[in-house]
Amino acid sequence: MRAITAAGLCTPLEYIHDPVLLIDNGIITAMGPSGAVAIPPSIPVHSFPEAVLVPGFVDMHIHGAAGYDVMEATPKTLNAIERFLAAHGVTGYCPTTITAPVDLTLSVLDQLADWIERRGKNREPQAVPLGIHMEGPFLSHEKRGVQPEKYLLDASVGLFRRFWDAARGHLLVITIAPEIPGALEVIREAAKLGVTVSLGHSDATSEITNAAIVAGARHATHTFNGMRPLNHRDPGILGTVLTSDVLTAEIIADGVHVIPSIVSLFVRAKGVERTVLVTDAIAATGMPDGSYKLGTLEVQVQRSVCLSRDGHLAGSVLTLDRAIRNVMEFTGCALREAVRFVTLNPARVLGCGARKGSLQIGADADVAVMAPNGDVIHTMIRGVEIEAIAMIRQRRSEQS
Repeated sequence: MRAITAAGLCTPLEYIHDPVLLIDNGIITAMGPSGAVAIPPSIPVHSFPEAVLVPGFVDMHIHGAAGYDVMEATPKTLNAIERFLAAHGVTGYCPTTITAPVDLTLSVLDQLADWIERRGKNREPQAVPLGIHMEGPFLSHEKRGVQPEKYLLDASVGLFRRFWDAARGHLLVITIAPEIPGALEVIREAAKLGVTVSLGHSDATSEITNAAIVAGARHATHTFNGMRPLNHRDPGILGTVLTSDVLTAEIIADGVHVIPSIVSLFVRAKGVERTVLVTDAIAATGMPDGSYKLGTLEVQVQRSVCLSRDGHLAGSVLTLDRAIRNVMEFTGCALREAVRFVTLNPARVLGCGARKGSLQIGADADVAVMAPNGDVIHTMIRGVEIEAIAMIRQRRSEQS
């Protein structure tokens, strides 16, 4: 057992001043103001007198980091990504695939499933893969972004079941364009299996989007990007995403994919309960400018902007701790709201809100410690500590 004290604690549904958090065997066993929670004698106490304790972050849409791409799907790749994420406060994530040949996709899903099952048996001090997010191949040609066009496919239940079987039940999210042939049938099948169906890379009308919601769609992928633009007489998928009380929706709050004023509009439209921040990060995240891979695609990164050879945005180098600071700056929202966008809300979308995404008794002891300037200075994953990000940066500096 151990105790953590700090200046404040954001659950994120409430803010507690001068808190005490008790952890035993990786689970939160007690929490509250210091006067209400007694610290048992002779247990370790970690004190952060100027910091705020928040739930560990959950990134449900990420393609890579630290120079590695999820589609490589090797232990070396995934270990490096997970260590990087943990240093930025992320304790749970969804490794996200990109459109690729079917055989390659099946192989990657199988390797990711192996990794998820392996990671479930140990408690390494790095982010935990919660399940897989498939972005493609059932996407629109018109709104494909940088998704390789030659590998895009019409949707079919048979092919979806092959993907599902390869992932061995670890497929948590699938992004799909509802207007392509066969999409509604796949949406029904995926929803029946408990997969979160996310609408994206789509040129759908509002009518088709509503039909997808009826079929079981419940989320939207990187809103505004890869979507039919909003028109006052033809609202399309974007109009439905912004106004639907059924759909949660994600946004990339890096100031590049969506400008700050539109991020503010988005948060006002979706509200505190339905807003999810994601990174859509690629291998270049945390690395210097240069050339990196996104699946089979080559991406050039300069000044935090990721572009394919034809000039399209190709993911980001955003981290969720940076996204929190950005959304507070862009919208004026409070820390508690911004934290919710990267913790409780994505955890609920993924169906793991009872144990992830909040600091509550019985939940996993996934904790990020935030300094007054918003930096993550310490992370704990299921009760296992990692080095503070400042220490990691210092070690990198010494090695260079």
